[in-house]
Amino acid sequence: ACAARDPAGPTPWWSMTRQVLVIEDDEDIAKLIELQLLELSCNVKLASDGVEGLAEAQSKRYDLLILDLMLPGMGGLEICQRIRAQDRYTPVLMLTSKSSELDRVLGLEMGADDYLTKPFSVLELNARVKAIFRRVDSLSKDKDSAMVVIRSGDLHIDVEKRSVRLDGKPVDLTAKEFD
Repeated sequence: ACAARDPAGPTPWWSMTRQVLVIEDDEDIAKLIELQLLELSCNVKLASDGVEGLAEAQSKRYDLLILDLMLPGMGGLEICQRIRAQDRYTPVLMLTSKSSELDRVLGLEMGADDYLTKPFSVLELNARVKAIFRRVDSLSKDKDSAMVVIRSGDLHIDVEKRSVRLDGKPVDLTAKEFD
């Protein structure tokens, strides 16, 4: 599921080594997630608080960020916002014990690509991680064959930076809206 990208051509997601950052303060849950990701051949880095996690997320490129909502130091929503403010796109799977519809909607509106509520099954975690990797690979293939910037009148869409401008002003979109 997760080995380095082959410059000779696209490599299927199941034969790539993915870099995944897990920001989770519950050590047992973090270790469980790590074990599942290792089963998918991912390289996993763990962070146990928000400040440490954000610093790590900004220090290098990750293929996926699994982010707890409630963290010491800095909350998951703020981390997600800061990650989304960066030029590079990193998929975010929000992980939380908050299960209300409002919490899920807020997480998705703040830029999370998917949302998983604790307690969760490892089968669902695996399925959601694989689905994110498939979507990213599909978007990457589309991006390779598409223009990097799409212009239509005063509308400019930068596919690589995942940004939209209308009349020169930025348009705030969620990840789902941009897709």
